[in-house]
Amino acid sequence: MLTTDYTITATTDLPFTAAVERVRTELGAEGFGVLCEIDVRQTLQDKLGVEIEPYLILGACNPPLAHRALEAEPELGVLLPCNVVVHERGGKTTISAVDAERMLSLVGNEDVAPIAADVRRRLAAVVERAVA
Repeated sequence: MLTTDYTITATTDLPFTAAVERVRTELGAEGFGVLCEIDVRQTLQDKLGVEIEPYLILGACNPPLAHRALEAEPELGVLLPCNVVVHERGGKTTISAVDAERMLSLVGNEDVAPIAADVRRRLAAVVERAVA
């Protein structure tokens, strides 16, 4: 698994569709539901006539954690939901989740930090198990 300044990322040999299903399963196991889904490939095709490899953004939410975070910082909603991306490039499928600790550190509210750490831990587990 690789971490960047803003993501937790891993690559798998799983086909794209299988990886998406695995991510959905693992999100559920960590208490997340998918609030929204953006098919970037289809959107770019429809709007620009551009062809890209499969690229899907899943907007994930863990309601109890989101509630706690919004109680501590009402404007935090602009940073929600937590995005998880599945995309294919050159025959490999990559799964990336937002690093909630880094993202929510922007808020500067100490009450949010332990919630962000919990979200990060859960999303890292999703990525790790989804590529296994």
